[in-house]
Amino acid sequence: MTASRIFTLGDRAIVCESDPPATLDCQSRVWQVARIAQAWPHVIDVVPGMNNVTLVFDPLTADADALAARLRAAWDKAEPSAAAGRLVEIPVRYGGEFGPDLDAVAQHTGLSAHEVVERHAGGDYIVFFLGFQPGFCYIGGLDASLYTPRRAAPRLEVPAGSVGIGGEQTGIYPAAAPGGWQLIGRTDTVLFDPLKQPPTALQPGDRVRFSIAGVAQ
Repeated sequence: MTASRIFTLGDRAIVCESDPPATLDCQSRVWQVARIAQAWPHVIDVVPGMNNVTLVFDPLTADADALAARLRAAWDKAEPSAAAGRLVEIPVRYGGEFGPDLDAVAQHTGLSAHEVVERHAGGDYIVFFLGFQPGFCYIGGLDASLYTPRRAAPRLEVPAGSVGIGGEQTGIYPAAAPGGWQLIGRTDTVLFDPLKQPPTALQPGDRVRFSIAGVAQ
């Protein structure tokens, strides 16, 4: 069982959190508890995160201690399970102007740029959670040989669709924004569209595969 701790955030929120690293087993518990807690009385919002789930409740009607006990019981009862989301293919153009940090990742890992591309595109990934900006997916399942720290100096603007590596995860920027992930490629797939329902193209639990749409020489 994944150990956890429960604590309050002010007088309106309760958090159940497990220690890192992030794992699929832990995230599956997060998804299960978040889904169940949405139906609890006095709960206003449920926010699944990385290794944690936060309940926002009405402090005028809820018994915080009872809610915390219920959260603990739900977490302990949840069973690790395989992701049951959709399989989504993301075509990526690697290197060059689309992936300006590809060579830096290759140097850090001791692999060739070609090997980085092949291993990144050859993985089976799971969307762990959405955060940072609307539609930004923190994606688990990165080959350990590709783990690379984020840039020491973040960029002021990362182009929309950029595919990057940040530590033990890979991710996709849905919109232009500042960021410090190592950029290895870019996709034309639209990750966030406020006019669609749901507006995010990927959801927690979805499976992702990257395909090679091209590699800059």
